[in-house]
Amino acid sequence: MVIFEPAKDLEKVAHFTLSNMRPYYEQYSVDWDEAQIEKMTQELVNYDILVQGILVGVMRLSFDTEECWLRDLQVEQSYQNQGIGSIALAEAERLAREHCAETLKLRVFKNSPAVHLYKRQGFGLTSEDERFYYMSRTVS
Repeated sequence: MVIFEPAKDLEKVAHFTLSNMRPYYEQYSVDWDEAQIEKMTQELVNYDILVQGILVGVMRLSFDTEECWLRDLQVEQSYQNQGIGSIALAEAERLAREHCAETLKLRVFKNSPAVHLYKRQGFGLTSEDERFYYMSRTVS
């Protein structure tokens, strides 16, 4: 069973994010460190993703009057391809509805395998740049 809890240790989840994202940061010469990630995440709604009490991922959201942004979704590599990403997207949509958001949006590196997950989950491309796809879907 997948459980979402408010993140208790932003430093720990910043380390988690940096570890997962390091290949992308290196490829695109993004100079982030744990302290920068932790500072950025303080302004977001942060959730730990737990399976049998084990931290297997993190989800970060931000809300405004009409939109919910999925700012970060990380799943530990050994837990990927087990449906956790899809469950996290369903939870993000539930939270978006709870905040009366009409649209769920995200940004993803073009070479991330998560692009396929987002497409399967009904996200459409709204724009792109050199590194990122910007995607969204209507909250049902």
